[in-house]
Amino acid sequence: REMTRRKGVMDGMGLPGKLADCQEKDPALCEIYIVEGDSAGGSAKQGRDRKFQAILPLRGKILNVEKARYEKLLSSEAILTLITALGTGIGSEDFNIDKLRYHRIIIMTDADVDGAHIRTLLLTFFFRNMPELIDGGYLYIAQPPLYRIQQGKDIRYFYNDAALDDYKKTNRRANLNVQRFKGLGEMNAEQLWETTMKPDNRVLLQVHVHDAAESDKLFYELMGDEVSHRRRFIQQN
Repeated sequence: REMTRRKGVMDGMGLPGKLADCQEKDPALCEIYIVEGDSAGGSAKQGRDRKFQAILPLRGKILNVEKARYEKLLSSEAILTLITALGTGIGSEDFNIDKLRYHRIIIMTDADVDGAHIRTLLLTFFFRNMPELIDGGYLYIAQPPLYRIQQGKDIRYFYNDAALDDYKKTNRRANLNVQRFKGLGEMNAEQLWETTMKPDNRVLLQVHVHDAAESDKLFYELMGDEVSHRRRFIQQN
C-alpha cells in the first residue's frame, strides 16, 4: 500500500524545482548533468549551453540503495527528484525507457574521495534500479580537471598527477602558476564549461557493464552491509 501511494505521488509530480531544464525537446539531442552540490550546480547552470544541457544539482550523499528497502528508496527526496527529472519512472511495472527525457546522463562530482563516494552511490542506484540506461549507453561520468596551469597567457588543464608531472619536467625553467581544484565549486562558470561541459573539449567516460555477475558481486561487496567484504576488496586492490 505504501509503495502504491508513493508511486501515485511520483506520477503526479511536475519537474523538480532544482532542475534547470534545456530548451531542446528531442531527447536524442538532450543531456542532463547530475551535479554534486549547489555551488557547482550554480556554476554549471551559468556555464552550460541552455539549448541542450540540463542541470540537476544534488545536495549531499544520496541514499545507498544497496542497503535500503524499496519503500525507503521511494521516500528519498533526492532519489524521487532524480527519477522525476529523467521521466522513466521506476520498477518493473512502471519503468519505461521510451519516456527518457535525456539520452546522455552525465554524473559530475568532485575529483576527491567524497566525490568518488557520491559517484559510486549514483552508479549503484542506476545499476540496481535502471540497468537499461547502462545497457543502452545513456550513462556517462564527467572528468573534471585537477589542475590549472598558467604560463603567461597560456592556460592548460590537467586531469591527473602523472600528466602534470610530465609537463613540469619538460618545462622546468618556466615560471608556472599552478592551481589545484579541490572541488567543482572552485571553478567559475567559464572554467567549468571549457573543461568539463563543452563538447569539443570535455572528457566523458561511458559506463559499461561487461560482466553482470561480477558487477553484481562488486556492488554487493562495496556497498552492502558486510564491512569485511569492503576491507578485503581494499586490501586486494
